Amino acid sequence: MSTLTTFANEPILELRRATVRDQLAEALSRLDSQLPLRVPVMVGTSERVGDELLSTDPGTPERVVARAATTIAAEVREAVAEAQRGFREWSASSAADRAAALIRAAGWLRERRLELAALEVRECAKPWPEADSDVCEAIDFLEYYARGAIELDAGAQLLQVPGERNELRYFPRGVAAVISPWNFPLAIPCGMTAGALATGNAVVLKPAEQSPACALKLVQALRAGGVPPAAIALLPGEGDVGAALVRDPEVQTIAFTGSLPVGLEIVRAAGDTVPGQKHIKRVVAELGGKNCVIVDADADLDEAVPGIVYSAFGYAGQKCSAAARVLVHEAIAEQLIDRVAGAVRVLDVGQADELATEVPPVIERSAQERVDRYAAMAAAQGRIAALAEASADQGWFCAPTVAVDLPGGSPVLEEEIFGPLLAIERVHSVEHAMEIVDSLPFGLTGGLFARDPATVRYVRSRTPVGNLYVNRGITGAMVGRQPFGGNRLSGNGTKAGGPDYLRHFVEPRAVTENTMRHGLVV
Repeated sequence: MSTLTTFANEPILELRRATVRDQLAEALSRLDSQLPLRVPVMVGTSERVGDELLSTDPGTPERVVARAATTIAAEVREAVAEAQRGFREWSASSAADRAAALIRAAGWLRERRLELAALEVRECAKPWPEADSDVCEAIDFLEYYARGAIELDAGAQLLQVPGERNELRYFPRGVAAVISPWNFPLAIPCGMTAGALATGNAVVLKPAEQSPACALKLVQALRAGGVPPAAIALLPGEGDVGAALVRDPEVQTIAFTGSLPVGLEIVRAAGDTVPGQKHIKRVVAELGGKNCVIVDADADLDEAVPGIVYSAFGYAGQKCSAAARVLVHEAIAEQLIDRVAGAVRVLDVGQADELATEVPPVIERSAQERVDRYAAMAAAQGRIAALAEASADQGWFCAPTVAVDLPGGSPVLEEEIFGPLLAIERVHSVEHAMEIVDSLPFGLTGGLFARDPATVRYVRSRTPVGNLYVNRGITGAMVGRQPFGGNRLSGNGTKAGGPDYLRHFVEPRAVTENTMRHGLVV
């Protein structure tokens, strides 16, 4: 392929333009006329449709968005066997050819970005700005990893001495199982899948049961781009499908994004080897967080308040990077609480397809019930400083809530809630705030609002989080700009969208040759 241009992020839509808003409305109308979509089990060139699994609109649960087949055990084994055949074909292609396929897949998504955003609005209740950004991020992953694959294929620079030639090259591992979440239904599965495919692995994709239709579009894009059908399979279903993939002895790499309990179970299961297994499985895991924003006494509240509110309540707090706790210096605590509470009370809670909506419904009934339980606990243990009015519609809506004066050790302060509930705590210093952050088992994202450069340097040197954001919101990492991934129990240090991510899917091999012995001239 011709030399690729320098990577640049895909521009988001300008939703302030009436023509763009009209186009989105048209795309949603076209999608609605096609519902429900059919999502098959896809193994090689074979497809099996079924109605066992339904994905529904969280804002209007009676609307069925997709009917999917549920993968059975025999199909898991068949998919892995087919992926082994696909791996032999795909890994034999050059890095440039693999990159070209990913670039073409990115073009396929780009041409359909309005339709794909509309699908996310319906299947996952992503508000339009969030849905469009998710499609853009999927495109970014394909473009970025295509370029990264070519760079990685060149190998690493090693020390050379007279009479000796040293070479380090990277080779694909084999079959990768990708187990993806629903909250970024196109971008996250695309990133994990593209990383594996770019480096020559074959992929078996098991998407979240809430978003099979979005995953189908990804597989269609990759196949349209030139990825052989044997090298990319789609296995919709419940958690047992992912568990079977994790246990399969022919799966070499597992890429997972999701909850901590499931992630830990995957790590445990992947550590078991069976007779005849010739590899140790590698797990690439991005897990949850309990993300804190520190607000020092000298912070600019005009920056801090909107940054906190969007980080906590954007997409109803259903992001692993979302702000869950604010640790504010006691000197300005009352001011911050009052301003955050005022901003939360006027948040627009509504259907995802309404352009004014800031807080959509949560993904399903069980999520609504979980968030409501924590909100009731916060009210019983502390004080509710703000409560936005939730929609009276029949969807899975939760009222955005700000809780204060919670006792230390409260589950509201320590457990991941994954919903629109923010706790604000007073601290007497930044050092005190850092002690709280240090005590948490998570280390995903964090934020700091402060003007003193010495404070910024101190927090940068102390924080255990994978992504620290200073004087801005803590969500919305961009491919190539803010490589994303957590530490501690938030993951195993992966940095999606960064220069090191592709190395998770390869194994290095070094060759040293005595050139003098053979009389070679290089």
